[in-house]
Order: sequence, then structure tokens, then C-alpha cells
Amino acid sequence: MKANGLVAAMLGCMMGMQAPGQATPASVAAPSPLPTPALSGPLQWLPPAVLHAGPLGKLDANGIVSGYGLYQDNHVPGDNIGQATLSNGLLFLQKADGPVQYFIQTGAYTIPELGVPFLSAANTVKDFFGPVPVAFLKLPVGKTASFQIGSLPALVGAESTFTFQNMNVERGLLWNQENAVNRGIQVNQTLGKYFTASLSWNDGYYSNRYSWVSGALTFTKGVHSLAFEAMGNAGSTKFQTLATPVQNNSSVYALVYTYTKGNWIIQPYYQFSDVPTDARVGVTQGATTNGGALLLSYAFKHGFSLPARVEYIKTSGSSANGAVNLLFGPGSDGTSVTLTPTWQKGAFFARGDLAWVHAGSPSPGDAFGTQGEAPNQLRAVVELGILFGSNITGK
Repeated sequence: MKANGLVAAMLGCMMGMQAPGQATPASVAAPSPLPTPALSGPLQWLPPAVLHAGPLGKLDANGIVSGYGLYQDNHVPGDNIGQATLSNGLLFLQKADGPVQYFIQTGAYTIPELGVPFLSAANTVKDFFGPVPVAFLKLPVGKTASFQIGSLPALVGAESTFTFQNMNVERGLLWNQENAVNRGIQVNQTLGKYFTASLSWNDGYYSNRYSWVSGALTFTKGVHSLAFEAMGNAGSTKFQTLATPVQNNSSVYALVYTYTKGNWIIQPYYQFSDVPTDARVGVTQGATTNGGALLLSYAFKHGFSLPARVEYIKTSGSSANGAVNLLFGPGSDGTSVTLTPTWQKGAFFARGDLAWVHAGSPSPGDAFGTQGEAPNQLRAVVELGILFGSNITGK
């Protein structure tokens, strides 16, 4: 199979790889889509372009270019009623077989979230995870275990970090309590026929302080999957950035069930988090969150699907006792409803979020609108994009 022209040309210039139009050996089988980076649906990867890199051996490559625009009411100061930016301009290189494997994700991206002001791709890359947000070395050990070392996707949560990975364009309110990317080491183990487990020592919310332990235990049988996920900081730090919020001094637990059969994906989950009192890091009164969400997706004919997300999250504490703010002020709660009509034809896709967020019991100035007093915000988002792989048409 020939490599996709755009991807192969970029890589060929940099690394002297196979040029577009040059035939691969007849013995090379047509590749299937790779599981990394993971997609929860409804978007589907194309098979990767197979690139021959001389002494580096065979590499697999995929890519994505997409942009999104949004309209919102009750925008906060510094934000605007309408915004647009590149949502993904990413290249994925990986070696997915052999005794030494690796994955590299590089380029530009945004991480749009409900209830959070717009941030352009340039500022997201600068303020979060840089131009290589995910990159790791993978060392298989036998048939059932592996080690991963590098910048890794977080283990906790039902939603992943980047727009293309999820049912919805924007991340939800529960996701905003979790970490997204962490740096560290992770061991993965298959346990018998139905269980898989992962355990990681890492820097939590991208803090560069290696004091976090994360783990996940997943039971999978047929169309059913149930995962228990947990993470916690064995230390504490005052260090804070956009990528490293106050939640870096916390623990998070999640229970995620997934049903996948035919046209349906059904995924309810529960999440609890705790930011404890710690005057050394500026948390004079800790707080917890309790939340639940239901994610659904139904696939129609001709590439159309309709994902939806409903979620609710409640925080403890009050302004009177000086509790740390984890949402719309101490003791507040949040509700969101999102519909994401989606169409994909081969490499091309179009989708749009229609989202409503309600801030319950907000502190003055911590809700929506120019004065922070509006309890609701509506958003309409459109994302258009192209996936790149071995065949851009996807036929």
C-alpha cells in the first residue's frame, strides 16, 4: 500500500523515508487502524501510512488537521461571543511491534472545556504540554506485560484529552477535575482472560514533581467493560500553572462502565475527588467533589452518529469556611447537557457541540457573564477536519 502523500512527503523530507508513489514490498500486508491514540467513538482512524525508515525500521504514521469555531452567550471578561482556532494539527509516529516500541504525538492542539474560557491553539501549546504533548517508549515483557516511559495519557477518567479522541468536541465538567497528561513510568499487565491492570509513578498534573501514584483495573467480557481507576499525590507542592492547578494536591477515584454493541456506545461513570486541607500549599480548608455522567452514542447510516453527554458535579465547603474553590465557588454545583451530531466519510469529518451548562449556588463573580452572575451558558461549536493515513479517501 502506498503511504498517504502529505504524511509521507513530510516525513520523507525529514528522515529520508519512502517517497510518495514508491511501492512498498509485496509482502507488506495492508495495515489496520492502530489503537493508539485511543478513540472512544464515533470518529474512526484510517489505517496508518507504513513508512520505511532505513535503520529505524518500519514506522506507522497518522495525522489530523481540524479547526473549530464557537458561539456562546454570557461570556466571561476577556472572552468573546465568537471564537475560532485550529483544534488539531497533529502528526502521530509510532513503532507498534518488536522488542522496543514507541509513540510520538507532535503538533498543535486545543483542549476546549465546558465552563472554561476559550484558549487558542498557540496559547494552549504554550501554556499546557508543548508541541510534543505525548511521547513514550514501550518495552513489552513477554506476552502479557509492558513498561511505558515518557509523557503518558492519564489513567483516570472516561474522557481523553484531545478533541478527536472523544464523543464530544469539548471536555466536560468532571474531566476538568482530572489530570490529562503526566510524565513518568507505567507498567501494564494482562491478568487472565478478563482483567487488565496498569500502575504508574508520575508527576500528576504535569507538575514535574514525581510524587503521584495512578492505577486502573479493568474487567472486560464481551460487550461489557468495568474499570476502577484511582490516583493520589504522595506529597504536596505549591507549584501551580494552567496545566498544574490546585487539584495537583488531591486524590481522584472513578468507576467507569462501558457497553459497546452494534450501533450503541453507553458509558455511565461516577467520580470522587478530594483536595485536603494543607496550609503549606495555600489550602486553608479542603473540599471534595462528587459527580456522575452518562455518555451515549448511536451510529446511524451513511456515517452519521449522535453522541450525547449529561453530567452533574457537586463540591463541598462554603465561602464562609474558606473552602478551596473547585468549580463555581465553594459549595457550588454544575450541570451540563451536550449533543454532538457527527458525520464522517473516510478521512473527512464534521461535528458540532450544542451545550448547556448551569452553575448552581455559585459564589459572586464565579459564574458566567461579564459580572460573573449569570447561572447559565449556551455554546454552539462546529469542528471540521481531515484524518490522514494510508489512504486519505478511506476507501
